[in-house]
Amino acid sequence: MIKKAVIPAAGYGTRFLPITKALPKELLPIIDHPTIEYIVNEAIESGITDILLIVSSNKNAIIDYFDYNLELETILLSKNKLEEYGIIRNIAQGVNIHYIRQREQLGLGHAVLQAEAFIGNDPFAILLGDDMYVGKDKPAIRQMMDAYNEVHTNVLGTIEVDYKDTYKYGICIPKGKKEGKLTELKGVVEKPKVEDAPSRSAIGGRYVLTPTIFKYLKNQTRGAGNEIQLTDAILRMMDEEKVYSYDIEGKRYDVGNKVDYIEAILDFGLQKPEIKEELQKLINKKSK
Repeated sequence: MIKKAVIPAAGYGTRFLPITKALPKELLPIIDHPTIEYIVNEAIESGITDILLIVSSNKNAIIDYFDYNLELETILLSKNKLEEYGIIRNIAQGVNIHYIRQREQLGLGHAVLQAEAFIGNDPFAILLGDDMYVGKDKPAIRQMMDAYNEVHTNVLGTIEVDYKDTYKYGICIPKGKKEGKLTELKGVVEKPKVEDAPSRSAIGGRYVLTPTIFKYLKNQTRGAGNEIQLTDAILRMMDEEKVYSYDIEGKRYDVGNKVDYIEAILDFGLQKPEIKEELQKLINKKSK
């Protein structure tokens, strides 16, 4: 049973400069909650009990967000603001959150390698902080965990993208004819040229991996972007263990993309009863 998850959150967030010079991109708000909280909640709702957040030296605000703020809590209680007190007191309840610093940002593979001691010999989940999902019937990583329980080996969460966008992703190479949501893979390629893309099946920021991956990450040479790529290590691991892709059901937001980020704000805002009506009026007004 998978109980541990890793959330890499050490990147510079260059696509959202200059705000990310001072504010971690993971704390950019979707209305009144940061993006990373939605991802942590996805893990909690999926049955994860222990989460490792991989941060960098300028990401202390993330640690502060998930910690208690006793001064603020005392002020809220003194003013009888019990609803507000409950909101901040209950952030990420039901899970143990651990932290480790990635001293150098050398790529996703290097970030995941920092989790080796935390993971030990257990299979584990990875949730990337740039990707938010609203699962159709169950959370995205829960779907992945269920797929792992079926095949008992590595599973990569995938989405279908246009060929013109394949250069942005790790792209899967199916081993045979694709049938259903769960497909055994022959290979993966990191950010291929559009003309070289083997499929439209893109790795979408969710993984369930066995601890075997650490053996390959330890000696993985740098790849695309001169970084240690997780997909390169997964490709080498295929000689030892099977790897499957799983088509995630649900809506994905790439909150590292400004337009997707705005879409997430609008969609989540329209789910909030206290602002839904006014927000819809504003949208209608702006769309004229």
